[in-house]
Amino acid sequence: MTQTLIKEQQQLVLSKRSIALFAIVHAAALLAPWFFSWSALGVAIFLHWLFGGIGICLTYHRLLTHRSFQVPQWLEYILTTIGLLALQGGPIFWVASHRLHHAHTEDNEQDPHSSKRGFLWSHVLWLLYPRKPFFSYESYKKFAPDIERHAYYRWLEKNFLVLQIPLGVLLYALGGWSFVIYGMFVRSVFLWHSTWFVNSATHLWGYCNFPVDDSSRNLWWVALLTYGEGWHNNHHAHPRVAKMGQRWWEIDSTWWIIQGMQKLGLAKKVVT
Repeated sequence: MTQTLIKEQQQLVLSKRSIALFAIVHAAALLAPWFFSWSALGVAIFLHWLFGGIGICLTYHRLLTHRSFQVPQWLEYILTTIGLLALQGGPIFWVASHRLHHAHTEDNEQDPHSSKRGFLWSHVLWLLYPRKPFFSYESYKKFAPDIERHAYYRWLEKNFLVLQIPLGVLLYALGGWSFVIYGMFVRSVFLWHSTWFVNSATHLWGYCNFPVDDSSRNLWWVALLTYGEGWHNNHHAHPRVAKMGQRWWEIDSTWWIIQGMQKLGLAKKVVT
């Protein structure tokens, strides 16, 4: 470890806001045994797929970040709103962070969650010790100008936490506190770690189909948790390709959704 990196780590400041958010959500998720019902568990699984599979994997990642395909603008707005409800930040922040990750993969200074800083850093610590270039709106918006120019996306960026409230109210109306605990908190914790494993685990374990200049790997269990995102070596080799699973056994359910949208005429210019 270089002296520069050691010095910077000593200067990192823990975000009390981030600690509070993650602590509250994880603590609330621990209430799950006292609010269990099969219907509540079903809600958590469905919302994990809807907000994670459709909102994050399909929309935030493949549609907005890499423009692997195109959809009508009205549909893009709907899908992006679904992504917002995953509680992983606004679309401008998410897209900018991921583009920086690809542009400077594993560079300790320019990759927001460089795996060279260690498993915990790439998994979650980069969110708990936010560095200004990656968390200051005036800084990160420069890396997602195509997203930032939309007034609706700027509004979502400013209100992504507030917009979780209507979701909680809806879940309470449908199933009481059981639906809230499972649909909001259990789902969020499981989805957070599912997504974070793409940043951490797939840069440590797995196999490669393609030679790349980084440590990205294909990891089957992460792919199952993230609807195909775990085929990370494939993705780093061909970032704009809409299909991440390249071999017959590499299941990529997000790609199936894109194919279905294509057949319906909703997805066009799909990069293959």
